[in-house]
Amino acid sequence: MVRSIVRPCRSLCSRCKAGEVYVLNDGGEVDLDLGNYERYLNVTLSRDNNITTGKIYREVIEKERRGDYLGKTVQIVPHVTNAIQDWIERVSKIPVDETGEEPDVCIVELGGTVGDIESAPFVEAMRQFQFRVGHENFALVHVSLVPDMHGEQKTKPTQTTVHALRGLGLLPDLIACRLIVQKPLEPATKAKISMFCHVAPEQVVGVHDVSSVYHVPLLLQSQGIVQYLQKRLNLASIKITPQMLERGHSLEQRWRELTGRQERLFDEVTIALVGKYTDMQDSYMSVVKSLEHSAFRCNRRLKLKWVDASDLEPEAQHTSPAKYHDAWRAVVSANGILVPGGFGVRGSEGMMLAIKWAREQKIPFLGICFGFQLAVIEWARNVCGMAGATSAEFNQHATDPVIVFMPEISKTHMGGTMRLGLRPTVFEPESEGWSKVRRLYAGAGKIWERHRHRYEVNPTLVERLTESGIRFVGKDERGERMQVLELPDHPYFVGFQAHPEFCTRPLNPSPPFLGLIAAASGESVLQEQLDFQLKSFKPPHPEAAMVDEAALRSDEPRPAGEEVILNSEQ
Repeated sequence: MVRSIVRPCRSLCSRCKAGEVYVLNDGGEVDLDLGNYERYLNVTLSRDNNITTGKIYREVIEKERRGDYLGKTVQIVPHVTNAIQDWIERVSKIPVDETGEEPDVCIVELGGTVGDIESAPFVEAMRQFQFRVGHENFALVHVSLVPDMHGEQKTKPTQTTVHALRGLGLLPDLIACRLIVQKPLEPATKAKISMFCHVAPEQVVGVHDVSSVYHVPLLLQSQGIVQYLQKRLNLASIKITPQMLERGHSLEQRWRELTGRQERLFDEVTIALVGKYTDMQDSYMSVVKSLEHSAFRCNRRLKLKWVDASDLEPEAQHTSPAKYHDAWRAVVSANGILVPGGFGVRGSEGMMLAIKWAREQKIPFLGICFGFQLAVIEWARNVCGMAGATSAEFNQHATDPVIVFMPEISKTHMGGTMRLGLRPTVFEPESEGWSKVRRLYAGAGKIWERHRHRYEVNPTLVERLTESGIRFVGKDERGERMQVLELPDHPYFVGFQAHPEFCTRPLNPSPPFLGLIAAASGESVLQEQLDFQLKSFKPPHPEAAMVDEAALRSDEPRPAGEEVILNSEQ
């Protein structure tokens, strides 16, 4: 079944408060929930799939300025609510998967809590929308918490929210009861919710804690949610080809194998994640999912050690000796080391110490964006002898700025002005003979990954760096921007300027992360995965999205749904 997703600017959000800023192919910076939709539904979304109040108000104001309302008083109802409905109807028709077909079903997530003032216009828009599209084309799933008080499941919160929702003109078709314990929803609880919330018992489903989030789809399927929605939305009227059926059965079989295999894993692989925002682990949501997907492929149970980079620095030995020793114990005992993205000088010295350890001790290493840049700085300092090597982000007047501000990026506005979205990377000629990371991409000469950065390796120092032994195996199409580094004489030492974690899938893990997990699991596992990827890897991006930089910058009108780049780069 083909689906499309719409969800009500993340570019300046603090990771420590809001979690990860997820980047889409077209450069949209959105909530991490859209990342969950892309990963689990294997779809490719755009910034239009993310609705915000600001976007709606801007569209309404622009219409008023153009005279579309013919001088009428602009109001929340009907003008704002109509704009919301029009947006959903337009975006729901945009293809989101490899078939290129218009979706049959669109999932709309209306976040927040029933009764919140922020979501009031959206709730009213949904009330109106059910009549615009008709009863057969609109189903409402209400997610509600069912607290477990010392073994007793309480239904009052669900009764209250359903009562409030019905008062706003929306009647749930399904009530998904979330229990934050491992005890399933009891039949008596289901019957009580059915009686007091005006739904049949089969319209109440329980979602209790399970050993892994990957079991949730099977949990919902076991309670008949698929059959109910097929009947409720009259999906039987949709023509299903034998190829679609075969693809669906294959997906279910592979998913069951994945979840079943996961429960039988005994061999562990330990990864030290050395980051800046470890207090808010949602800051690295896609990174963690990439590691999990890769561990599944390698038949390993992932053991993730969170290390605050500041605790690795010499000053911490005096200010917080216990944290210092615990942090270093985690790093030196890990099978692999990962340094993810970030901004700012805090913790950067600790990250470079971890990178130095990985490089010298031949420990598998992966650096992402900021981690890639710090790996270059560490090399410049300790191998090239450039004692003053640093980033212009830390010191604008540095004598050896190995990392510099990109010339096309705005220096006055921070929001939405980075190098964003899906970009091509061209591998170095003849690198297929030695490059592990290229083999992980099936030996392709050009790959596409999503970017989010405003600094790059200093082009004037690239020759000096490469002469000392570091290999920039992947560059932009002009050969001017360094995008992938790899050390040939190391078990696995790789850095990506891009964020490959944004394109991972449970059944198609991100290649750089797969390489890290495989190398951390042993040389034989790495070789096995290299051989497998050479034969079977397929990029998760639609064919129409994998274009060169010139096409991304083009001002020419593009078909609905095709990727475009930010105005700041046009």
